[in-house]
Amino acid sequence: MYEEDEGSWSASPSVLHTKDAAVDVAVLGVDRRSTTPRWSRPVEDSAYFEQDTFKRASVVDKVRQSVVSSGSVQLAYADRPPPSQARSSKASYADARHLSNGSGHPSASDSHRTSSYATASDGTPRILSYVSLSAPNSRPSSSSQAQATSALLPTARPRSTSPHLAATSTPPPQALPSLATPPRPSPPRLSSAPSSPSSATSISPAPDEDPDAFHVRSTYAQLDVCGVRGDGLEEGIERTRARVGGSRQSELRAQEALADAQEKSRDLTPQEVSMLSSLDRYGFYVMPSHDRCILLPTAPLLKPLVKLGSANTGGAPSPPVLPSQPSLSPPPKEKARVAKWGRMLEARSRDPGCNIDAWGVRASKERKLRERTFKGIPDCWRSAAWDMLLCQFSRHSKTETRQLSQEYREALDRPSTYDVQIDLDVPRTISGHVMFRTRYGQGQRSLFHVLHSFSLRCETCGYCQGMGPIAATLLCYFEPERVYASLVRLHDAYQMHAIFSPGFPGLLEAIYVQERIMEQVMPPVYAAFKKHMISTTSYATKWYITLFANSVPFQTQLRLWDAFLLEGYDIFVVVAVAIVWAYRDHITSASASFETVLSLLSSFFVPEDENALLAWVGKVLADKKLRSSMQQWRKDWQRLVETDQQGSALL
Repeated sequence: MYEEDEGSWSASPSVLHTKDAAVDVAVLGVDRRSTTPRWSRPVEDSAYFEQDTFKRASVVDKVRQSVVSSGSVQLAYADRPPPSQARSSKASYADARHLSNGSGHPSASDSHRTSSYATASDGTPRILSYVSLSAPNSRPSSSSQAQATSALLPTARPRSTSPHLAATSTPPPQALPSLATPPRPSPPRLSSAPSSPSSATSISPAPDEDPDAFHVRSTYAQLDVCGVRGDGLEEGIERTRARVGGSRQSELRAQEALADAQEKSRDLTPQEVSMLSSLDRYGFYVMPSHDRCILLPTAPLLKPLVKLGSANTGGAPSPPVLPSQPSLSPPPKEKARVAKWGRMLEARSRDPGCNIDAWGVRASKERKLRERTFKGIPDCWRSAAWDMLLCQFSRHSKTETRQLSQEYREALDRPSTYDVQIDLDVPRTISGHVMFRTRYGQGQRSLFHVLHSFSLRCETCGYCQGMGPIAATLLCYFEPERVYASLVRLHDAYQMHAIFSPGFPGLLEAIYVQERIMEQVMPPVYAAFKKHMISTTSYATKWYITLFANSVPFQTQLRLWDAFLLEGYDIFVVVAVAIVWAYRDHITSASASFETVLSLLSSFFVPEDENALLAWVGKVLADKKLRSSMQQWRKDWQRLVETDQQGSALL
């Protein structure tokens, strides 16, 4: 499936001479003596060989020599831990670096932050970490290049393991903050050269590691050292799914796509400046396109969730389709809410450099937390608030956060049987976002590393496709280590283990609860589903697995996640009910059919008024009687599962 052609990752001496020779990457088990293959007769300029004429060797038999530079143009975190804290690895990472030579891009940066803050010259606290395309930790490089023969490499896939490490690490020292007003993102600045010492670094295959998986893992490790050209601006070159090096032309294209020493220090071209100026406040170049966008009307959401009487059969079977996704402006009261959140949150913990690394709610403001969360967390406070809500819900302290960060770094060096599938899913996770635009750019590499490490956490769950959009959303606000810790908390405390387990038992339970609410409150709608033989799994599965990513606009998704991190997984059941409630007249229409109803509920929903949607959801969740019924229905479902009767309990 994943084959590597002769000459992949090799460069001519002239090209190698132009690159930085201070850092090098060697793949153990690979011969480094030659650079370009010589054939006894001409080969067509194609990425594919004639299999019968030119036999392919496996990945471990091929020439793989990385062209390494000191950096690349890319957005990155500014608060990476020093080398003393970095994990002991066999491949060296480059330092964090930014996409420009110091020019700010506020439209892209508003949502890309970590949770360390410091005081600016004007006395205003601002975020030290300007987060966009994230770089994994700098890794100390080894001082020698080991070589092994390909005959020692078996081809069987390893079993996944999930050790839980208890080691802790010390956060990096940074400047002393004062907290009087909400943090603001600091402008991007040109980062320094890689801090790792000049030496050769290597990555070797694990015993029994599949060659395809090792090829993927080693490719990401090598690109962490040298970076790629035009990170965040260009599409990039495919290196793992496509055969790189099958021809001289494709080999040169791959070499040219590597970053060089001038990449991070050059001025942006007018075209690049124009591209970055087009980013929206969340970092999207353009609104993601969807086949069917429809408006989620406000009028039905102004009415409380009460039992319906007779069905309205005179409506149209479906609402009109929107020509495109409308742009969403920032909430009109966001500035006022920024100040309120600044007064409500307080520092609970600081690292040795006195930077805030944990937040809490002031005791006098705790009663305001729920109300203000459902009104929307200001984007500049979202990383701090999300981390606080995650730790509060999972009852984790700073100690657990450090342990999970260490666990993440250790897992990067271990093979995963899911690496090939993760690599396939990474480039198609979020389309149009600056962090994930460039193939093998800093954002895509961070996403791969997080999913790779998380796939080793739980043998039962491993990896499934729904994890990608969740991790990518978290990467917009956290560094990779904290994203990994957040995924662990979602898995352990927010019922995501049951959602991602084989057979998706948590998904079926949520659907059962949703159907009981519809049956109790919307009998005509429930009857219409039975009449048209529409199962809830046929339209709601993606809602529950991805937490409504790619089902609503990104801004709406963030607000749903605000409430989710506060209330727990029940919120998504209520959001699903809200969608059915809003379109009830279309579902019960006399002219409705299987196709119209399923097409309607498989659409991309653009709320007419986000505040009305969140207010309706908040009121339903505040109904203690309904919440009690939801808990009872979950217990009923578990009894059905125990008696093997769950198959007939769903639509």
